[in-house]
Amino acid sequence: MPRQAAPRREVVTGEPRRVRPLPRYRAQAEIDEQTALGDAYVRSLMRSQLRAGMSAFAVLALVAGTLPLAFAALSQRAVVWVVLGFAAYPLLTLLGWWYVRRAERNERDFARLVKGRPPP
Repeated sequence: MPRQAAPRREVVTGEPRRVRPLPRYRAQAEIDEQTALGDAYVRSLMRSQLRAGMSAFAVLALVAGTLPLAFAALSQRAVVWVVLGFAAYPLLTLLGWWYVRRAERNERDFARLVKGRPPP
């Protein structure tokens, strides 16, 4: 049996096809057009930011509210001044750091939602 030759390859050239840009993600359009769905997206961001702020405020109120009880139990003026002068600031700094991180994460998640990317 004679061996058949491999078929000849044809090369087709032509104008490259234009790639249409992807349409803008709908969430961003909803927000820009101020529709009810866009309003729901923005309210969702506002609720999450309010929740973070209220959580930080609740922790601060709890700590500040219990300080008079702690001072009444301690009855030593030096300890009271140490708590007021030094011990309160690391807690306030930590609370502020947590709040800022939480608020930035909420905004980052919202931006991902608007851009159409899934959360990590």
